[in-house]
Amino acid sequence: MIQLTRINQVPLIVNADLIEHVEVTPHTVIALTTGQKFMVLESADEVVGKVVEFRKAVASPARCPFRMHEPSEQAADRGSAGGWTG
Repeated sequence: MIQLTRINQVPLIVNADLIEHVEVTPHTVIALTTGQKFMVLESADEVVGKVVEFRKAVASPARCPFRMHEPSEQAADRGSAGGWTG
């Protein structure tokens, strides 16, 4: 989700996955895959930057519950002999 600002200064939270395209007229117009359109104060470049930052945050390894261990962590988990202990 990204936060934008409607033309009337009202904050708007948008599901970045639903953005179909961004039009640049005198104002920035966001078109969603649902067919809804709205004007925002942010420039097209700012909207793209917010979407990129959102996607980076979502894809961050720190957020991934299935993160793979680093090789040094795996060796430490197995013990100093380097083999599996049972």
